[in-house]
Amino acid sequence: MRWMDNERAALVATLRDSDPSAPTLCAGWDVRRMLAHLVQREHSPLNQLQDVLAKPLPGHEPRLGAVVFGAETAAGYQALITRFAAGTGPLNPMTWFGDSVQLIEYVIHHEDIRRGTGDIKPRVIPAGLGDALWRRLPLMAKMMFRSAPVGVGIQVPGGKIVTVHKGQDAVVLTGDPVEMALYVMGRRSAAHVELGGSPQAVAAFTPWAQKSS
Repeated sequence: MRWMDNERAALVATLRDSDPSAPTLCAGWDVRRMLAHLVQREHSPLNQLQDVLAKPLPGHEPRLGAVVFGAETAAGYQALITRFAAGTGPLNPMTWFGDSVQLIEYVIHHEDIRRGTGDIKPRVIPAGLGDALWRRLPLMAKMMFRSAPVGVGIQVPGGKIVTVHKGQDAVVLTGDPVEMALYVMGRRSAAHVELGGSPQAVAAFTPWAQKSS
């Protein structure tokens, strides 16, 4: 079973119930633009790359903008949801990558949409999905915390601490898998994560974490 399929279905349900003009956790992006990003990423990655390489001003993404424009009407928005819900075909590389690439992407953007309007209660996810997410987080955390001023460990409540960055002093981040994914991927103010460690380590880590979020 691919947990990305489970999460895609949950994300589609949230998209259908959401106001397409509602804000998300990504500054300047509404739900409609987030949906357009998901579709472009899966079906037109070259267009996404061209936007990244060619955009003259921050936030100016003409090819993504064209997808957003096509979803300005209610019918256009629903059609774009339907395209995302259909998934990727057998020849699409995103299909081959499966959970290793798609799962964290879907979970993060799902929460971007859910929590964009304020502090929303965390959702209950299947245990298997949480386990699959947790298995992929240490590698991601190692990349994201590689320049942290102190060591960093991550753990689920009551679980084993996994060191993702070594240091003479260290902080420990504790949270459920979805919350930890949000924190690791820079959505720190929206993540329900506890920060532990010596006062010195916490004092060094906190401003760095805020600046890098």
